[in-house]
Amino acid sequence: MNVLDKIVQTKKEEVAYQKSVISIDDLIKSSYFDRNCHSTVKNLEEAAPYGIISEFKRKSPSKGIINNKVDVAEVAKGYCQAGASAISILTDQDYFGGSIEDLQRARKHMSCPVLRKDFIIDEYQVYKTKAIGADLMLLIAAILTKDEIVRFTDLAHQLGLEVLLEIHNEEEFHEGYYEAVDILGVNNRDLKRFKTTIQNSIDLAKILPKEQLKISESGISSTKEMDILAAEGYKGFLIGEQFMKHADPANELKKFMTTQMVKG
Repeated sequence: MNVLDKIVQTKKEEVAYQKSVISIDDLIKSSYFDRNCHSTVKNLEEAAPYGIISEFKRKSPSKGIINNKVDVAEVAKGYCQAGASAISILTDQDYFGGSIEDLQRARKHMSCPVLRKDFIIDEYQVYKTKAIGADLMLLIAAILTKDEIVRFTDLAHQLGLEVLLEIHNEEEFHEGYYEAVDILGVNNRDLKRFKTTIQNSIDLAKILPKEQLKISESGISSTKEMDILAAEGYKGFLIGEQFMKHADPANELKKFMTTQMVKG
């Protein structure tokens, strides 16, 4: 079993337990369920020259502890104030040190769109994503069939959520791409070997639909790299570790945003 297989197995057990505790009918009664979601798509399209989805991530299987000393609400609020197009919150506990409560706490303190970053494998999690106050949902092509991607995307749209579909290679694009997804993300990190390079986004840009809103994820550490990727058609970037490895993640994002404005 590679790391991704282990995560999916753990997630199946987690979802089965959650279903036994809280039903979909109960999720629908959540105070967040009827709220109008904020649009990450709109923010990315209006960002100049590109937007940043900044991430709150305490740890990862490949890096271990990144930063477990900062408060999620303070960081998320700071990210929003610094000009992030959206905030990504890890809600996987076992492998990334996140939680549903992290996302809910962040939601209360800001008006930016929130991406629930987790391993979605069941329709139940789509309802859960809406119920906890997220605006955007991650689907990972590497762990889903095309039918699941279609079903989960259509359900998310029915609930008012936007969908970010993440691919890692050409095979995943051809087998899993669904034109209805709102954002297509290229992850520069191989989730099986955890090797990271932005060349992955550059190479894949050649085969991706030009009209599709695209972002590049992972391994981005400078505005120079973002400029290179923007020239390849990427309108946004999901960045976590580059900010989270510092004592004040929001201030690091602010530096990135200031550099963008100076260039603009």
